[in-house]
Amino acid sequence: MPLPDADRRRRTVATPDVLYSFRGCPAPISSTSAFAGPRDAPPDRLSPNYPEPAASLSDDSLNIAEQPKLMSAALFQAAKQFDILVAALPLSEGGEEAQLRRIAELEAENEAVGEELQKQLEAAERELRQIQELFSQASDNCLNLKRLD
Repeated sequence: MPLPDADRRRRTVATPDVLYSFRGCPAPISSTSAFAGPRDAPPDRLSPNYPEPAASLSDDSLNIAEQPKLMSAALFQAAKQFDILVAALPLSEGGEEAQLRRIAELEAENEAVGEELQKQLEAAERELRQIQELFSQASDNCLNLKRLD
């Protein structure tokens, strides 16, 4: 059902009136909104281990002749870091079969250690029950003692 012309005019006029009423308000209204933050605050870091971002070069200080030198130096540094990471990787001697054998050995070792820990846990639980029983007996004996007057 279409609105009568008078209702349309009232609705279209009401919105600009609301907007114009805020026009003269000072800035604190906008600075207290949910998404506004301090403008001069330093950006948060993701992690203390994350490297500092490189200082951005302004357009005035950027020399076109120096840009290839800077880019080649950055490429050289990245290549050095890549070589260091590759050198830190474990060697894959013998291929996939050797890796699968090593995984099986580690799983067997893990299983043996797990069984040993389970035995130690059971022994500790038995010892705890004995200590609790002795403590209960000692507390019962203390409560049953009568003072001689």
